[in-house]
Amino acid sequence: MSERVDPQLLAKRDRLIERFTALQLDLGGAYYEMAIRDHIRPEVLLRKAAELQRVDAELREVQEVLRTGQRGGGTCSSCGALHGDTASFCWQCGASLQPACAATAAPSA
Repeated sequence: MSERVDPQLLAKRDRLIERFTALQLDLGGAYYEMAIRDHIRPEVLLRKAAELQRVDAELREVQEVLRTGQRGGGTCSSCGALHGDTASFCWQCGASLQPACAATAAPSA
């Protein structure tokens, strides 16, 4: 029995892939332009790299949710970002994704 894939999630994945590619090209282009002018500005490169890393993390989480069929995955209760079933912390805000009652839950027999 196959599960139906959420078309909105697929569209989000596709948008993230496009954004990731554009940011990657932008970062490389910015570095190239700075290098040929012998005027490297690390703060600009770091800002661009941080945005690329944020998009990459979000893309990985969306792909994980798609891969697992959203079983056990969900959204962060703090910020609403998607997460896969293996995530322990939110990629976006850093909040713990472990249930608050997990520490008090009785072990299963």
